[in-house]
Amino acid sequence: MTTNRKFKNLAPLLIDVAVPLGAYYLLKNGFGTSTVTALALSSIVPAVRTAWAALRTRQVNGMAALILFVNVVSLLLSFVAGDPRLMLAKDSGVSSAIGIGIIVSVMLGKPMMTAGMKPWVVKGDEAREAAWARLEASSARFRSAERRFSLVWGVVLLVECVARVVGAYTLPVDTMVWLGNVLMIVAMGIGFLVGGALGAGPMARMVIAEAKAAQGRDAGTTAGAQSHTAARVAVAPAAAA
Repeated sequence: MTTNRKFKNLAPLLIDVAVPLGAYYLLKNGFGTSTVTALALSSIVPAVRTAWAALRTRQVNGMAALILFVNVVSLLLSFVAGDPRLMLAKDSGVSSAIGIGIIVSVMLGKPMMTAGMKPWVVKGDEAREAAWARLEASSARFRSAERRFSLVWGVVLLVECVARVVGAYTLPVDTMVWLGNVLMIVAMGIGFLVGGALGAGPMARMVIAEAKAAQGRDAGTTAGAQSHTAARVAVAPAAAA
C-alpha cells in the first residue's frame, strides 16, 4: 500500500473531523484563546471544504457541513454567559448534533461514518477497493452492516449527550469538568467496540472474502484462456497434416 493511497483514503476523515476538532482544542487549551475565537478559527477548514466541494461537484459534503454547523451553533451559544452549568451542558451539543446527523444519514441511505471506516477496511488495496464496490452494489447484507456501523455511532453519541447534560445539572461543576472527558473517551471506546463487532468487522470479512474470490475467478479465467490457446496450437499442425 503506497503512502499516497493511504493519505488519499484518510484525507476526508482528517480534513472533515480531525483538523477542525484538533484546531479547536489546540487553540483553546494550547494557546489559551477564548472559546469564541477557537470556534471561529477552527470553522475555517470545514467552511472552505464545504464551499469548494459545492462549487466543484455541486454536492455538499455531509461531514464537513455538519462540523461547520456544530461549530457555528457552539459559537452562538458561547455568547451565553454567567451559568457554568449551562456552559458544561453546551459541550454536549457537539455530540448531539453529530449523533443526530449520523442517524439522519442512515435514514437517507448514505451512512455518514462510512467515510471514516472504509480506509481501515480496504487498507488502500486495489483488490479490496474493487471488492467493496461490488459488495456495496450487490450485497444487501453488506449494506446492512454499513448502516449498523453508523447507527451504533449515532446512538452512542446521543447517549453521551444525555449523560453530559444530566451530569452538568446534577453533579458538582468541578466533578463534571473532568468527568465530561471521561464520558467522551468511554463513548468512543463503546463506539469502536460495538460498531466494529456489528458493522466494520463483518464488512471487513466480506471484503476480504470477495477479494479472494475475485482473484480465484481471475486465475480460473486466465488458466482457461491458456488451455484454449494451447489446444488451438496443438490442433493447427494436425489440421495442416
